[in-house]
Amino acid sequence: MSAYRICLLPGDGIGPEVVSAARRVLESLPLEFEWSEAGIGLAEWQLSGNPLPDETLQAIKSADATLFGSVTTPPDIANYRSPVLRMRQELDLYANLRPCRSIPHAISRPGINLLVVRENTEDLYIGRERIEDNGDTAIGEMQITRSASTRIAHAAFEQARLRGLKKVTIVHKANVLRQTSGLFRRVTLEVAQQYPDIPVEEMLVDTCAMELIRAPEQFGVIVTTNLFGDILSDEASMLVGGLGLACSGNIGAETAVFEPVHGSAPKMADLDQANPLATILSTAMLLDYLGEGGQARRIEAAVRTAIEQNLVTADLGGTLGTQAAADAIINLLGEN
Repeated sequence: MSAYRICLLPGDGIGPEVVSAARRVLESLPLEFEWSEAGIGLAEWQLSGNPLPDETLQAIKSADATLFGSVTTPPDIANYRSPVLRMRQELDLYANLRPCRSIPHAISRPGINLLVVRENTEDLYIGRERIEDNGDTAIGEMQITRSASTRIAHAAFEQARLRGLKKVTIVHKANVLRQTSGLFRRVTLEVAQQYPDIPVEEMLVDTCAMELIRAPEQFGVIVTTNLFGDILSDEASMLVGGLGLACSGNIGAETAVFEPVHGSAPKMADLDQANPLATILSTAMLLDYLGEGGQARRIEAAVRTAIEQNLVTADLGGTLGTQAAADAIINLLGEN
């Protein structure tokens, strides 16, 4: 069997620590990997003047899959644009998948098994903003297209089938955003007709935010636009352990990038305190993408056992550091 080519993007803050921990977990599996590493983020901008060099984009394209850590994106640097948004758009990583499942821990609500499928390339995140009225008015453009809405809707229904989830909930704000959210709503309902075996409902985004708190167990797949998906998926993660466990995948037609949902947490950098489990769970998603579902399930089982045995970092009530938490996962994998 040939080795899987994996590109690592450690990034800023705690990114290098959690990516290093996750790499060691992957190396403990009975699989072969070829590793490459590329720069991204604020540190790369300070080094080269570009937070996402062309060489990094090429390294991602050349890999079978990519594991990304985190970046720091300051709001007050002129002409500095989020490298994450540019990466998603340049590589057309159109589907952002964020699973949310209950864990065996008192911090978690029970009975939750949902997936947020977020359109990842347009909406208010296209970067078209301007200042008018002598600096007193800021205007941003929202772009929703039929093509992007169609493919994210298909992704959502296919994920519901693949994962055996109970239904698809189309989330929008078409009562107010009648043209933009209205188009997304119409297109996703059209696509739903091609999946008669999967129950479908629609829900306003503010109602969905409330229902996630009231009765999150009712959801299967939530499909929505970029901004709404960004917010709702973070909200959902807090029901099952927080951002330290929140994993994600950015999926395109040609490649995929997997990452923890959390930020770079610069104040925690180099202190061996960051929770690596979100990144380790992201490697399970990466393995699924590569067709190694058996190994992915082993990692997920090891994470659940580590949580049950309190072999975790301080945010989950444990005493382990970043690398020791990764060691615990590796040891559990060795036992099973």
